[in-house]
Amino acid sequence: MFKNISLGIRAYFGAFSLISKLKLWKYFAIPMLISVLTAITIFGFAYGLSDNIGDFIARIWVWDWGKETFTAISAFIGGLIIIIIGLILFKHIIMALSAPFMSPVSEKIEIHLTGNTAHNHRNTSFSQQLWRGIRINGRNLFMELLLTIPILFLKFIPVVNIFSTILLFMVQAYYAGFGNMDYILERHFKYRESINFVRNHRGLAIGNGIVFILFLLIPVIGVVLVLPLSVTAASLKTVEALQTKNKMPHVA
Repeated sequence: MFKNISLGIRAYFGAFSLISKLKLWKYFAIPMLISVLTAITIFGFAYGLSDNIGDFIARIWVWDWGKETFTAISAFIGGLIIIIIGLILFKHIIMALSAPFMSPVSEKIEIHLTGNTAHNHRNTSFSQQLWRGIRINGRNLFMELLLTIPILFLKFIPVVNIFSTILLFMVQAYYAGFGNMDYILERHFKYRESINFVRNHRGLAIGNGIVFILFLLIPVIGVVLVLPLSVTAASLKTVEALQTKNKMPHVA
């Protein structure tokens, strides 16, 4: 799996040049706008709610001794919870709403890599692509929250909280990569088949998602460029994985 994680990360190095070569930037205009507007909305709410969550957690400590320390820790934990949930919501919302716009991008990359222009895959409409994106990312959102909430409780345990941070990051990365890979998989597999495919290639998903999450830490530019680069990188490695599984032809 570590080899596939490395491959998922390295795919980003050729993403920018491939977007320019295939003249794909125009397809990313609306997704980038969706990304910026979603980020402003979610993190605006997050800023206002962080103090409230911190105060709520602080009420658990009913004793006077250590109250200030626990309140400070609660404020930090409250902010962390908001940031994590904000990131989770952000990535699934933009990936779901961008699905119809990412489909032609992934298809052009697929044709470029395979040399095959024949439409031997599933033909879907704009609304079907949108529904597929909502369904996949809705499912992933539920699963990610289901895993994230118990991990957040580990933050209160000294030493263990170090490892919980790594685990939390890997979970976020996996589901980010999952959504990016599905733009290719949508044309070749049904819903359940795509889930199984990504599970079998979780290293590629994690590798793609690691860079996705790190991009979001870059102010403004990260939010704008995260989808174009991550989707392109994911498409490159997903096509290769499909070729390895003989699900599509190799370049002649």
